[in-house]
Amino acid sequence: MLTHIKRSVEDLSRAEKRVAEWVLAHPKETLGATLAQVSKECGTSEPTVVRFCRRVGLGGFRELGIRLAESLSSPARYVHRDVSPDDSSSDAVLKVMDASIQSLLDMRSQLSAMPVDAAVAAMSNARQIAFAGLGASGHVARDAWHKFFRLGVPCSSLTDTPMILQFASIAEPDDVLVLISHTGRWAEFTHAASVASSRGATVIAITNPESALAKEATLLFPCQLIEDTSVYTPMSSRLAQLALLDAIHVALALANGETAVDRLRTSKNALNVKTV
Repeated sequence: MLTHIKRSVEDLSRAEKRVAEWVLAHPKETLGATLAQVSKECGTSEPTVVRFCRRVGLGGFRELGIRLAESLSSPARYVHRDVSPDDSSSDAVLKVMDASIQSLLDMRSQLSAMPVDAAVAAMSNARQIAFAGLGASGHVARDAWHKFFRLGVPCSSLTDTPMILQFASIAEPDDVLVLISHTGRWAEFTHAASVASSRGATVIAITNPESALAKEATLLFPCQLIEDTSVYTPMSSRLAQLALLDAIHVALALANGETAVDRLRTSKNALNVKTV
């Protein structure tokens, strides 16, 4: 979290920079401070502190404390945010399961703000769909490609920066580019979204709604799940992304009616061919 704040300083307003500089200089003090105390120390208003938190990709002041605690915690926290070194194996398993279940519930609670119908309409008429992601999100992109191509729409998965940027540069108005990023902090993703949008393609972003990437997307699927991917391997956020894309896949299949059913049936039957 501290590294991310350092990288974000240049993009902040003058007042927000004062907050960033104070937090970077006093991370431990920030953990135990209230919103009012931080604003007083920084010589800014409380709304400015909250805006700072959102500008660096957080949901609010409370999440700042959580992320800082993770950044300052012992190496054991690299395993999982909710697991402590003194947990038994059974307790650790339960905590991981509970975190995964909660991430899906959090995603479900945000569905009303998500443009599912618009995304399905764009995909139904798409010339091609490209799913893009890096790291753990790259695995999500490949999983989506593995499902969506069976509906008969040409699909691809883009899992490195050059591929993503090159696709964006030649995108056509009937193309759909789905960018998957838990944080939305990759500058290359934001640039790819901007370029693809300028060429008329539909850019769907599954990301933090406060990120720069979110602002460049044609359609935004806001995902505000508390998971610091700079501290430990992404788990809960990845599951939520997978579930969301599964749901969109089903919605697209229903929208395409019998055509989709026939293609799914045909692709399934292709696996039953016996060779002599």
